Amino acid sequence: MKTVLASRSIQIPDGVEVEINSRVVKVTGPRGSLTRDFKHINMDLRKTGSKHIRVDLWFATRKELACVRTVCSHIDNMIVGVTQGFLYKMRFVYSHFPINVTLNGNTVEIRNFLGEKRVRKIELLPGVKYVRSADVKDQIELSGNDIALVSLTAAQIQQATNVRNKDLRKFLDGIYVSEKGAIPAE
Repeated sequence: MKTVLASRSIQIPDGVEVEINSRVVKVTGPRGSLTRDFKHINMDLRKTGSKHIRVDLWFATRKELACVRTVCSHIDNMIVGVTQGFLYKMRFVYSHFPINVTLNGNTVEIRNFLGEKRVRKIELLPGVKYVRSADVKDQIELSGNDIALVSLTAAQIQQATNVRNKDLRKFLDGIYVSEKGAIPAE
């Protein structure tokens, strides 16, 4: 069965500008600007007044209805990104061989994982900043405006330290996301 009209609206906070041009959304705020293309989803995106965005989907099946909330969440994440930014904290877990992580230019290098000689290299995606925590031992912080790029970098670092050919219940070594969310206001 098709739903005649599915509609959702998003409030635009003060200090944020949103431009919508044929399903390409550009959000500009104090931290910079983010652009995202929603042309692969067939729906109406329009600004109603200066402080609201309305997402409409006419005659949609159940799977297409899920896209309305998804698009609203993506736009909300863009708004949070240009106002606060996103922060992912990652902790090193090891039982015997201490993991050594360094930043070399724009590449994160992981050494001595499970005592291996191989150096694992992960490129930081554009707009992602890497900081080694000073107050907490064995912790790194990834921050940036685009949640997709920050979380993808964190996932690539975590997947680089997958344990192979060993019992995963015993070998829990790796670099794992310990905390994630918007950068707290100071």
